[in-house]
Amino acid sequence: MVQKAKILLVDDRPENLLALEAILSALDQTLVRASSGEEALKALLTDDFAVILLDVQMPGMDGFETAAHIKRRERTRDIPIIFLTAINHGPHHTFRGYAAGAVDYISKPFDPWVLRAKVSVFVELYTKNCQLREQAALLRLQLEGGSNGDGSKETAGLLAELSARLAAVEEQAEALSKQLGEESADAAVVATAAHLERKLTGLRRALDALEPGAGGGAPVLPAQS
Repeated sequence: MVQKAKILLVDDRPENLLALEAILSALDQTLVRASSGEEALKALLTDDFAVILLDVQMPGMDGFETAAHIKRRERTRDIPIIFLTAINHGPHHTFRGYAAGAVDYISKPFDPWVLRAKVSVFVELYTKNCQLREQAALLRLQLEGGSNGDGSKETAGLLAELSARLAAVEEQAEALSKQLGEESADAAVVATAAHLERKLTGLRRALDALEPGAGGGAPVLPAQS
């Protein structure tokens, strides 16, 4: 069973959080509320999130400051941030959002369908990364089992299962990359998808090296991030 991704919604106005939940409920993921930048940073200490929807105008720590803290933390620096703002001060204001590390900058009122579509892309990328980490963990288990002298039948069965599961992830990632290319997605999204494909390629090479007759030493598994 695939675990649901968590989406962090940060806004100081309860009615805005309620509206975001209504828009994103169709994605069937776990929506987590935060009513301030401080509360958002606290949530990020313990949970992993696929994407953060961050309001710019908040009392105390605003969206720009919150994003700066998120990007300084090693644990959270790679989480995509979508800025939401009810004001528009021109290109300079928008540039400040991207400079703070946002992958997108959306002005209110926004099109619910567009917002939902953008968030769904990051949820899918996050899910593929989780599946990739699972494949790597299974590979490590196989390597440990092989070093302990487990039978060849068990090894062959596990390799076949891993190969099939990895092939499914590769197929989904390829379809997603094709979709992003056709839709001319944001550069940050395309770069994230390309990073996922590179990690998949590394894992496939490691798996192929374990096949009977492949020769060579134990493969080096791709680093997980």
